Amino acid sequence: MPPKKRNRSTKSWQAIAADAQRHRDESLSWVVSGTEEVPMVGNLDLHITNMDLPTLTQSIASGTHSAVDVLTAFSRTAVVAQNKTNCLTELVGARALSRAKQLDSYQALQGKPMGALHGIPISIKSHIGIQGCRMPIAYISLWASGQTAPRDALVVQMLARAGAVIHARTTEPQSMMQLECSSNLYGATLHPRNPDMSSGGSSGGEGALLAMRGSAIGVGSDVGGSIRVPAAACGVFGLKPTAFRVPTTGWSSTPPGADPVPTVLGPMSFGLEGVETFMEVVLAAEPWVVEPALVPMPWRPVHIAPGETRPLRIGIAWHDDVVLPHPPITRALGELSDKIGRLPNVEVVDFPLYKLAEAWAIASSLYFTDGGEADLKIMADSGEPLLPLVQWIIHDNPGTKKLSREELEYWLEEREEYRLEYAEQWNHTGRWSEAEGKWVDTVDVLICPVAPGVATRHNTAKYWAYSAVWNLTDYPALAFPVGRTDKVKDAKVKRDKFMSFQDAENWDLYDPKAFHDMPIGLQMVGRRFDDEKIVAVLKFLRDRGCLD
Repeated sequence: MPPKKRNRSTKSWQAIAADAQRHRDESLSWVVSGTEEVPMVGNLDLHITNMDLPTLTQSIASGTHSAVDVLTAFSRTAVVAQNKTNCLTELVGARALSRAKQLDSYQALQGKPMGALHGIPISIKSHIGIQGCRMPIAYISLWASGQTAPRDALVVQMLARAGAVIHARTTEPQSMMQLECSSNLYGATLHPRNPDMSSGGSSGGEGALLAMRGSAIGVGSDVGGSIRVPAAACGVFGLKPTAFRVPTTGWSSTPPGADPVPTVLGPMSFGLEGVETFMEVVLAAEPWVVEPALVPMPWRPVHIAPGETRPLRIGIAWHDDVVLPHPPITRALGELSDKIGRLPNVEVVDFPLYKLAEAWAIASSLYFTDGGEADLKIMADSGEPLLPLVQWIIHDNPGTKKLSREELEYWLEEREEYRLEYAEQWNHTGRWSEAEGKWVDTVDVLICPVAPGVATRHNTAKYWAYSAVWNLTDYPALAFPVGRTDKVKDAKVKRDKFMSFQDAENWDLYDPKAFHDMPIGLQMVGRRFDDEKIVAVLKFLRDRGCLD
């Protein structure tokens, strides 16, 4: 939903930010007893939050742990995460506790869980509507307006019907258009392992919270990497689905209706099962009946059995010919490629990424078709300053300019042409069969970097192409963890030649000691509507030890 008309506040932007932070701090109080600033997370809490999703679900269904027990454990851990990383905008404690009690009563009376997510705590990125809660998109003036969501967003309603307990709302950056997570409203969200690093963005609050086990599943959004970058940075899983599968009714965005590169909602979780369960639940609810723009396509189970008809073919993209990834990313790709290559009936194929500089030129021209006017007006209403990465994306990025109708039509045509060319690029990983009249033996999925490095130092995440290309093509992409950086294994080599000025800038950012022991993430990409396939292939590889 678009932001409504705003009344200019008489308060300074700093005073408004203090109000927002006070509201957040007060919302944490239900899990903080007495005078303690941080709740004491006990052995029972750790036992609950460290379970994988299937085990947690079974423990609730069997009555071993009540929904209230589970909510309390995750909420107490969420407060610990907030104190360490600044990842929350609020806990919706009264609502969550009432819901958990209702679920426990239902199970006691009915003798069974309410649904597939019965008692599972789920966190929500703050621009997604929760009835009675504000959706400021991290803007000072939108918080000051006091306007709240009249109802839950459609995706939240569907999760709740499956028994989920919505317990936390998470931070997002000013303008939403950052691959980090910083705003004047709440400040910067820090990486759980290193406060000098960002948690990624724009769903950075979700990434940090999930990494610290303060939530079981999170709901983020992605228009250029905003689910995958924080998932990879924080060592969790995150799926950018194909557009028009997961409902978006009930979120807040600016400018309204600007979707030449569609923004999608998608799941994040500390385990792959959380991603899959989210998609199964939401699509089983048939959201297209309510939101007619959605494609009426349920979640379709995919069975991966290489060798039954042909080998499983997995493409590996090492770099994009513009920016060479840092040594940890290259090492992780190499190690994973070697493991996959040793599997029976699985082939590894080099997959050159296609014209990512052109992809970024198109995408960045379509992100702010009004030249950023709507966002700049919102910031001017309160007098809040532009943060460095917002300054960069709106004012310093050559692609950001107000488009005439003719210019918009030109870039939309460029988008469609690029999509056609990328389909051809993928087709040529196989061969044309005259007998069958179609392309056969093409690569099933692609594995490539999410970004040219791991979690970034604050205010340095300026290279989007590795993630944004899949928003432009509308290909589903799933970020996943593959280990940790190592200052010895990932030593920095001296380079005399660079592929571009961005390559030189990116290489200067890398310091093996500063980035030691940070999570490494990659992404698996499929063709449009192959969401189920990339989840199934990643599960296949995980179950064969390739992701250890």
